[in-house]
Amino acid sequence: MTHHDTHREIWGYRTDSGYETGTDLVGFTVAATDGDIGKVDEHTDEAGAGYLVVDTGPWIFGKHVLLPASTIRSVDREDGTVHVDRTKAQIKDAPQFEREREPRDPTYLEQFAKYYGVPHM
Repeated sequence: MTHHDTHREIWGYRTDSGYETGTDLVGFTVAATDGDIGKVDEHTDEAGAGYLVVDTGPWIFGKHVLLPASTIRSVDREDGTVHVDRTKAQIKDAPQFEREREPRDPTYLEQFAKYYGVPHM
């Protein structure tokens, strides 16, 4: 598998997640494996660059986190919840999302790819 394939997988929505291209996830609750972490503030489903930005509210004071699309385990449109396959601690320890940085800056996204690209449990 080339680096490029891995990159695409990290930023791609899983085919079994129930996510449909064009679905607006803004405002959906985001649930880690051990509880809710906040609400979707923005998301993109561009090919090879899909991610969610989650407003964690008081949980991590004033903090937003970026989750690559591949971390989404399932999307429940009925109750407006996005389930991700990471724990709260794993999400809290991720690189900090800085809105001022251009998200399409490859070096900036690369740190998230490295963090979330490592195999998890």
